[in-house]
Amino acid sequence: MGESGDNNSYTIRPNFQHKFRTAIVKDCIQSVLKKELKSKQYIPEEIPQLTRFLSETIKDQLKELGFDRYKIVVQVVIGEQRGEGVKMAARCFWDADTDNYAEDVFMNEYLFCVVAAFGCFYY
Repeated sequence: MGESGDNNSYTIRPNFQHKFRTAIVKDCIQSVLKKELKSKQYIPEEIPQLTRFLSETIKDQLKELGFDRYKIVVQVVIGEQRGEGVKMAARCFWDADTDNYAEDVFMNEYLFCVVAAFGCFYY
């Protein structure tokens, strides 16, 4: 083990091209939300299924971007558009050098959607 040519399984930092980068993740979230929610109406009975679909779709697309050795967690919140404000917060205990998150908000005349995607590197 450890000889040249062996794969080093003890990498403690991701390569730059595999690092969880906020701008790329946010672009991915935005494209999914625009495509899926552009003219979607707020129908309470459909929201649980829609949130699951969006979170799985975003997670699958993020995995395709090649964030090797990252645990991806996607949170989706959808509410009825009533002109009111909404605040969300998250607290995380992680390595600021490797772990990160991205968020985006989508609104149309019927609903709002807040998505947060978290990437945590496996050591």
